[in-house]
Amino acid sequence: MDRTGVEAGAPDRSRSGDSDPSPVAPGAFDTFRDGWETEIGDGFPLPTFSPATVRDFRVKSRATTVGDVAVTDLHGASAIRTEGPLNGVEDQVRMYVVRSGSWSLGAPLARDEQTVPAGQFLIRHIGKPLHFETVPDTRAKVLVLPAATLRPLLGERQSVGGPADSAEVRLLVAHANMLYETAADLGPAGVQAAHGALIELAKAVARRRVDDTEPQLALALAQAAKDLADNHLTDPELSGTMLARELNVSVRSLQRAFAAAGESVTAYIRQRRLEEARLALTAPSGRLTVSELAAHWQFADSSHFIRAFKKHYGRTPTDYARSTTSAGN
Repeated sequence: MDRTGVEAGAPDRSRSGDSDPSPVAPGAFDTFRDGWETEIGDGFPLPTFSPATVRDFRVKSRATTVGDVAVTDLHGASAIRTEGPLNGVEDQVRMYVVRSGSWSLGAPLARDEQTVPAGQFLIRHIGKPLHFETVPDTRAKVLVLPAATLRPLLGERQSVGGPADSAEVRLLVAHANMLYETAADLGPAGVQAAHGALIELAKAVARRRVDDTEPQLALALAQAAKDLADNHLTDPELSGTMLARELNVSVRSLQRAFAAAGESVTAYIRQRRLEEARLALTAPSGRLTVSELAAHWQFADSSHFIRAFKKHYGRTPTDYARSTTSAGN
């Protein structure tokens, strides 16, 4: 299946003080393994887990796939460890976003071992299978991404990491979370768009910046900013800075996204405020005065509003209102 979701494993168990953990649900690991293999195992096989992990398997997970991308959220109340022989080639790029606990890749003390602590992310090219281990109460999101697209961005480093609360990571995580709610209902075009967005956002994280040179991403960012601005036209704080902050991108990235369409953030906000003021002037009753309109739509004063309105519509607000009234009589 190209896209699906699965949730399996034992339910969350609360723990306090030195009390013993809640008992493991019978067959918890078998339920998890069967659900995984039935729903998304094709192309994303499970590794071999240690006997200790299988016996004390208190893990909740949910996963979904979009084409050759897999997204998994995991909460392990118990520790998880893989073991056994590792053979073959595994040409993938994986991204780990750890919210609590820690996730270690590679055998302990090995040269290629890396540990991702809570509050950090890691993007790593996996050229061969690797063991991993988590500590109890680890919560993490793992994305399996196509190496052909992401590997070149890593260069000779093989991996890149940083804070999980960076703007790029937060944007990617938000999009990935939406897939759990929408993937099953997406048509072919929607699947393609969702997949493309995941790849572009992952590339942005790898570059440690939003890649606003990508036309599709720039258009999506600009439209998101416009939608947000339309809902805050009467807000005195509305500006490019506010929009960038709310969208978790830099002001420069937002400006470039608008520039790609031959616009500017400031010009768009002014144009929309003027448009709403013009509509208010044609209201059949309860019209605001020019001064009230200027204040309501956050112009500095009446003079600034009149000049901006005349420049945009070719007449003053009063003349415009009078002409529409005459036309209606």
